[in-house]
Amino acid sequence: MTQTKPRSSRLKAPLGPATWPFWVLAGFAWLVTRLPLPAQRRIGRAIGRAFRVLGRSRRHVTRVNLRLCFPEQTEAEREALLRAHFEAAGIGVLETVCGWWCPSARFEGIYRLEGLEHLDQALQKGRGVLLVSAHFTTLEFCARILTLHRPFAAMYRPNENPVVDYLFKRNREHHTEGAIDRNDIKGLLRTLKRNTVVWYAPDQGKSGRHSELVPFFGIPASTQTATHRIARISHAPVLPFFGHRRPDGGYDLTIQPPLSGFPTEDAVADTARINQVIERAVLEAPEQYFWSHRRFKNRPGFADPYR
Repeated sequence: MTQTKPRSSRLKAPLGPATWPFWVLAGFAWLVTRLPLPAQRRIGRAIGRAFRVLGRSRRHVTRVNLRLCFPEQTEAEREALLRAHFEAAGIGVLETVCGWWCPSARFEGIYRLEGLEHLDQALQKGRGVLLVSAHFTTLEFCARILTLHRPFAAMYRPNENPVVDYLFKRNREHHTEGAIDRNDIKGLLRTLKRNTVVWYAPDQGKSGRHSELVPFFGIPASTQTATHRIARISHAPVLPFFGHRRPDGGYDLTIQPPLSGFPTEDAVADTARINQVIERAVLEAPEQYFWSHRRFKNRPGFADPYR
């Protein structure tokens, strides 16, 4: 039994004059989603190159993250990865809106999905499933593909921009069994109790009582312990789920088997294990991870590497 799907029409669109430029951009993005996928990717690469040139602060954050996580690479290799990342991020912008607005037929024949049997078997336990992902540029696009096969609820992080926040929440509600605020732990637990799959990405830094300094690519990073805590309370199986864009323009999506022996009584060890799972996924397509996020902020006792 899954939860009743909420009606996204209850959301009120922000329509004040300050939001108009963002609605114009959203309209342009909708028009681009009418183009064939190869054309969308070409436009996305151009957007990414513009991001790289104009986004000085994001370029700096990305450069710092790559230096910290890949110290064995030469500066030239990291710069090549930086350029590839921004192109992937530009493509990811259009993949996101395509995931929202493209008809289902657009996804036929462009992906390989493995591991649905792991998800089905985990649901037979009747405790719901935590489907753990990470912030890749393909995140929304691959989630939309998964909705074509199995229902799930999606956690989301409220955005400061009211138009972006509305579009993310409305479209996640439209395609999934519901959008759950990332701070609504009670709502998440209620959803799991209904034996529903919950998809979320716990890999962005957040300080507070429920976070620990845990290595990410060998560097201490403020990391949420939510996966450990939720799994202990709900007894829901934890299954990693990742999707990558192939060089030929197709997509590979994999649902991995449940993490064995998870959770333990050690929140730090469990959180480190989740980071290791994400690291392995990153290494499969490093340019597609969100390196422009300040992953190593909010670390008591450590200097801010982005200053």
